[in-house]
Amino acid sequence: MGILIQNGTIVTALDTYVGDVRTEGGTIVAIGSGFATEPGDTVIDASGQYVFPGGIDPHVHMELPFMGTVSADDFETGTAAGVAGGTTSIIDFVIPARDQNLMEGLAEWHAKADKAVADYAFHMAVTWWGDETAEWMRRCVQDEGIPSFKTFMAYRGAIGVDDYELIQVMKTARELGALTTVHAEHGDMVVELQNSLFAAGKTGPKYHARSRPAPVEGEATNRAIMLARMTREPLYIVHVTCQQSIDAISEARARGQNVMGETCPQYLLLDDSVYDKPGFEGAAAVMSPPIRPRGHQEPLWGALRSGILEVVATDHCPFNQVGQKDMGKDDFRKIPNGAAGIEHRLALMYTYGVLEGRLDLNQFVDVTSTRAAKIFGLYPRKGSITVGADADLVVWDPEATGTISVKTHHHKVDRNIFEGFQTKGTCSHVIVNGRVQYQDGDLRVERGAGRYLERTLG
Repeated sequence: MGILIQNGTIVTALDTYVGDVRTEGGTIVAIGSGFATEPGDTVIDASGQYVFPGGIDPHVHMELPFMGTVSADDFETGTAAGVAGGTTSIIDFVIPARDQNLMEGLAEWHAKADKAVADYAFHMAVTWWGDETAEWMRRCVQDEGIPSFKTFMAYRGAIGVDDYELIQVMKTARELGALTTVHAEHGDMVVELQNSLFAAGKTGPKYHARSRPAPVEGEATNRAIMLARMTREPLYIVHVTCQQSIDAISEARARGQNVMGETCPQYLLLDDSVYDKPGFEGAAAVMSPPIRPRGHQEPLWGALRSGILEVVATDHCPFNQVGQKDMGKDDFRKIPNGAAGIEHRLALMYTYGVLEGRLDLNQFVDVTSTRAAKIFGLYPRKGSITVGADADLVVWDPEATGTISVKTHHHKVDRNIFEGFQTKGTCSHVIVNGRVQYQDGDLRVERGAGRYLERTLG
């Protein structure tokens, strides 16, 4: 008894062909054509549709304590929204408080994630450096299946690290064969600009963006790359938003340095006019780094197409406008940073990437699934359509149309930064762990069905 997907156009990061896929017991067991049905099979006729490996979002923050509140989607609602949009695995971030034992933070995240409906892994954020930090990092890599570490060059005084601490993280990660990931913004300059703007009476949401201009990100990206070069540590830059960061990554890669980068749909598709909405509505798009002015978006697409940027994640971290974002009604510095996006990533990248000629289908699969699996040690179990891989599959109807709206999304939040965006192409079926969990608009997830994924880097 299994699932048989028939006559679909199977699309991987490398190949496109028509065929059948059979799954049993949560695993892909056969790929070919003309398979006979067996008693108890669930048969999906995918004629005229694509079959993709399940999406992987390697940058999300479910129920994250941050800026005096907690992000609105927990591990159940957030992973469910992902499944509705074709994302079948996530990598969340364990973010201990400054001076907290990293292992205590990990235990907290494991407890929260027990209710996930889809598979999940963790990055560990190193938010401070002390006598035991190197040992905690070793335990993450060798005992806990966490070979990637997150560092924040922003959020000084909270979870941000200084250059000395970042260097120690990179050196230790290098010794452990682990990967350092960096949120690149010049933390001290952000604080200076924030305080200067607020002192001048500039308190609204649009001043969030003005306090974190592109050069602040570009400088930090260059500095992180230099530190990684000196410590000989591979580097992954999260949520790249601007030309300056693209240039820094491109230059590093041209000289042979192992630097990788991701971007997000909001940086590809929105511009800073989102902060000019009436009243306090611009706060819905307050995130860090902020949405950039026009002129940065097409270079991001070009970097994605050429491979300078390798992954499209979401930085999914939603906060409600009422009761959370409005904590900063009179002070943009207090607006919780983040927005929702996990449900819409594939539809947006297909509509505005593939259909507009910015990406081909194989690149689409690569940036939304396969590349993240390879970088973060999940491939070929995830991100592939191969015999033996997990049965995480998306059957994609290329003709279906939709309109993104807070009224219909599955995110547990009262705003949608992509409100009104038209999409073409959507999931008709989403298979997670060998079970159809979404079919033609019907979401059938099971609380706690997600498994923790231990990872190793090759």
